[in-house]
Amino acid sequence: MDKVVILTGGTSGIGSAVVSQLREKGCRVYEFSRRASADPFHTSVDITDDGAVRAAVDAVAKKEGRVDILINNAGFGISGAMEFTDPADAHRLMEVNLFGMDNAIRAALPYMRKAGSGRIVNISSVAGVFAIPFQAWYSISKAAVRSLTMALYNEVAPYGVQVTSVMPGDIKTGFTAARKKSAAGDAEYGGRISKSVAKMEKDEQTGMSPEDAAKTIVRVALQKRRVKPYYAIGFSYKLLVLLDSLLPCRLVRWLLYLLYGE
Repeated sequence: MDKVVILTGGTSGIGSAVVSQLREKGCRVYEFSRRASADPFHTSVDITDDGAVRAAVDAVAKKEGRVDILINNAGFGISGAMEFTDPADAHRLMEVNLFGMDNAIRAALPYMRKAGSGRIVNISSVAGVFAIPFQAWYSISKAAVRSLTMALYNEVAPYGVQVTSVMPGDIKTGFTAARKKSAAGDAEYGGRISKSVAKMEKDEQTGMSPEDAAKTIVRVALQKRRVKPYYAIGFSYKLLVLLDSLLPCRLVRWLLYLLYGE
């Protein structure tokens, strides 16, 4: 397809699978992350560094003459009770999951707008629809990605640029092990913090493979003529997102409590 793609957070998990599948389809994929990599199309960059991100995007645009697709995949999770979460951890998560995404968008968008075409795919999460107890800040960051996507969708539509977000659910990747967990306050919360996080991690490790999740992301990035603002991955998660819009808020809250709160 000869598309020029920039993807953040592509050295492992879903990102790595997306890179592989896009290249199989003929795309030239440039991957940005803090980790080192022998991939000649890899750039070591901290996405929270606005200047570094802009320089990396400019280098791709200068070499290729355009940026066709931006996939914002970089992110991480933290868990613990909001009351006992270190504010520095919460701020760091928002810097990566939301403001790092903003840095990449602001760097790539001028090239797309000038070309009159382009696609931005933001990786959100079903947790952005269903706020998970004891993973509040992760849910907050992914809900913010949904709002960013909808707002930007309407801002740039007149310039031929399409914006969407893809919402995975439980995926079996290294994301689980990389999550920064805090059991602070577990005694005060009756052991519910550790119980909730253990349940979530079990769901993740029995979840969808990153390769299967990547298929949806690649399809949204390449094959759809027009994109919607949001896509959930997998029938069950599509159904859950639909039910969230139909069921009373009190019922949704109660179900989340039964799953991850009690």
